[in-house]
Amino acid sequence: MPTPSLTALPIRRLTHRDLTACADLSEDRGWPREEHKWGFLLSAGQGYGIDDPAGGLVAACVVTEYGPHGRPRLGAIGMVLVAERYARQGVGRRLMRHVVSLMGAIPLTLHATPNGLPLYEELGFKSTGRAEMVCGHFTAPEQASDVVTRAATAEDLPSILRLDDEVFGADRTHVIARLPAFADHLRVAEDEGRIIGYAAAWPNMATQVVGPLIARDTETAKALLASLAACTDRPLRTDVDVRHEELLDWVKGHGLESVAFNSVMTYGIAELPGDWRRRFAPLTVAAG
Repeated sequence: MPTPSLTALPIRRLTHRDLTACADLSEDRGWPREEHKWGFLLSAGQGYGIDDPAGGLVAACVVTEYGPHGRPRLGAIGMVLVAERYARQGVGRRLMRHVVSLMGAIPLTLHATPNGLPLYEELGFKSTGRAEMVCGHFTAPEQASDVVTRAATAEDLPSILRLDDEVFGADRTHVIARLPAFADHLRVAEDEGRIIGYAAAWPNMATQVVGPLIARDTETAKALLASLAACTDRPLRTDVDVRHEELLDWVKGHGLESVAFNSVMTYGIAELPGDWRRRFAPLTVAAG
């Protein structure tokens, strides 16, 4: 039987049964396998992929929708990957066009690497910001913060969800409610009994990724990050909006180093909803 052309291979929805194939695709492109993250994204969002007749996946991506069920206000696209043997043959473009078409009038966002930027610009995405990835072993500040932080409890979830909705600008209950099972640590910051910030640290290969990081101000963000660092001996990694210069300078002064920059891009909206001043880092760049 002749091998079907790439344009003839159907795009289908992925399920948890595709988790190993997604991880294999990551490894094929030189990324970590990231099964833990893939599993989370396939639960909270919707994956799309193209099967390789020889086995595995030709390409894959995940879309996470935010807002009222059935009426999303925003879709985040991530984990856009094409197998090395099919690279530069238009597969990624075809998959992205399919997803954009499916989403219709729903605004979209994604984090683009320098390599992916030209494709997304061609599809009509606009760069609206930048995020800087930093990573390293965090060294604790000599002076303890005055901001009170503690481990989150189940009773905190309604307050966390209210704060997150206000800051993120769209309901993401289905994502945040999964954090206690996904993350190793979930902490809140309080002021007179009121939650003014929260942050999670979740495992990703040899590191702990800090995200989301939502905080009333920079001092609160620092306290949350330091409290998460105290819970692990692994290196920390996070992606900080470059407008938060003070936090970036602070983490770099406490052991973290700049690794890479991604462009934050939008489609159908001029800028992301919510309050960027209190949104310091995404849960993951794949889901916003």
